[in-house]
Amino acid sequence: MSVFLIGYRGSGKTSVGQHVARRLGWDFADSDSIITQATGNTIRDIFAMHGEEHFRLLETTAVLDLCKWTDAVIALGGGAILRDANQRAIAGSGFDVIYLHADPEALHQRIQADPQTQAARPSLTHLGGSVDEVRSVLEHRLPIYRRLATHEIDVTHRSIKQVADEIVEYLKKKHD
Repeated sequence: MSVFLIGYRGSGKTSVGQHVARRLGWDFADSDSIITQATGNTIRDIFAMHGEEHFRLLETTAVLDLCKWTDAVIALGGGAILRDANQRAIAGSGFDVIYLHADPEALHQRIQADPQTQAARPSLTHLGGSVDEVRSVLEHRLPIYRRLATHEIDVTHRSIKQVADEIVEYLKKKHD
């Protein structure tokens, strides 16, 4: 059994995922980290050098590989759900898929507060990383996140520990 964590950047997928993996004694993987380690480039650099489509192809390779993992908590990049091939792989994996949802304003504040995210991630629209960009991109992605999710958690006003506790409890109840 494994679990995918999906959601917009800044929703806490990596931080929460690492916490859940430690609690369960499982492996942890982050699709964005797999891509950056394999290429030696930041996501921002991959976008700049090769374009978003190239990045999305690398992402699909990572998603397909991650669908083979067992006993793992897997944080997927926020846009990993955009490609049909990824949606099919995620849905067909048999894994729980937990959508970490937050209000656009909270996501924007978290992104702005993380200098690493700012340096390593590209803007996704001409709106340049503004709260309007978050709203616009989230509006497009929200139906996909919700269609793929087996469980949704509003993380807007919750700590990493609170979210991790809910995930662990959810997984234990569902699979005991």
